Amino acid sequence: MNEWIAREAEVVAQTYGRCPVVFVKGEGTTLTDDAGKIYTDFLAGIAVCNLGHAHPKVAEALAEQAKILCHVSNLFYTRPQVELAEWLTERCFADRVFLCNSGAEANEAAIKLARKYFHDKGESRHRILSMARSFHGRTMATLSATGQDKVKEGFTPLLPGFEYVAFNDMAALEEAMDETVCAVLVEPIQGEGGVCVPDDGYLEAVRALCDRSGALLIFDEIQTGMGRTGKLFAYQHTSVTPDIMTLAKALGNGLPIGAMLATDKVMASFSKGAHGSTFGGTPLVSAAALAVVRAFDEEKVVEKAADTGAYFKASLEALKAKHALAKDVRGQGLLLGLEIDGDGATVVEKALAKGQVINAVQGKTLRFVPPLIITRPEIDTLMGVLDEIFTDMGAA
Repeated sequence: MNEWIAREAEVVAQTYGRCPVVFVKGEGTTLTDDAGKIYTDFLAGIAVCNLGHAHPKVAEALAEQAKILCHVSNLFYTRPQVELAEWLTERCFADRVFLCNSGAEANEAAIKLARKYFHDKGESRHRILSMARSFHGRTMATLSATGQDKVKEGFTPLLPGFEYVAFNDMAALEEAMDETVCAVLVEPIQGEGGVCVPDDGYLEAVRALCDRSGALLIFDEIQTGMGRTGKLFAYQHTSVTPDIMTLAKALGNGLPIGAMLATDKVMASFSKGAHGSTFGGTPLVSAAALAVVRAFDEEKVVEKAADTGAYFKASLEALKAKHALAKDVRGQGLLLGLEIDGDGATVVEKALAKGQVINAVQGKTLRFVPPLIITRPEIDTLMGVLDEIFTDMGAA
């Protein structure tokens, strides 16, 4: 056994089913393990490293800010936090940003804000409707909002006030909606749920229902945001704007940061003392995130993701046409899934052995969320590897 894997087994909580690889270096779209083997990364830390690994501008901003000021309390003002919030609000529906440390914290903030908003209005709305197979985090509130039983086992009782309806099922959502609902929480594309894409008009119908009932609409864009789907935010593929949106993952390109964004009208309920975070939006991580978003502009990362994503999806469709075990291609931009008639974990293991880092969700769906700078030749190489694996599996 690898020395580091053996040492980890003695001292680290065993909460992850890790692949037996110790990565020591990343550069662009590649990772290198401790034996010197190079891999092409089609996972990007689960849709985190959208600029690729060790992006020089992000590394430089991080190093320079570390020399100047890493942390002060949010009882004071800092420049990088303000500049990052300005960049985000200039490019979306929101007027204000609350910065935190993770996607779960961003969703916690969204849940609290939705309930506080109606409390301030003197209305007894508290229920939150989310979707079956959704994933919103692992804190008690975000676990309560998540529509997957497998991650809840052993943690009951969960928080009251959450209910789940089938994704893409407007009849079910309409039936669950009443005057006690404060918000509908939905991912524009379900990532952990199996790369599930909404039907045309679904998100528009959800928005219309929220408007009729007076409930808020929250988009969890932790995985879909920051260019992943070929737009800066996935909601921009539609005519819909939410009242609240959450971000994390790729906002820091690997640095721990989350953001909850909302309109002035809604965010007014987060008055002084209503919510907070010791490490939310520190000068260090805000400076790094600011370098990330500026690189998005300078390098036209989102536009590249849209173009490369179309090529990637067409390549998966061609693979599906060739192999009977490939059942369905789903996704948008560079958030793509290939459902197979077989064990996804087996394909992940075989691909890793061939130097390709991929992922499987919901048992049978291969998920591809590479850095947005992935190239067509790298995609072609992955298709060749999957072709070999599927041929072997089909012959077995």
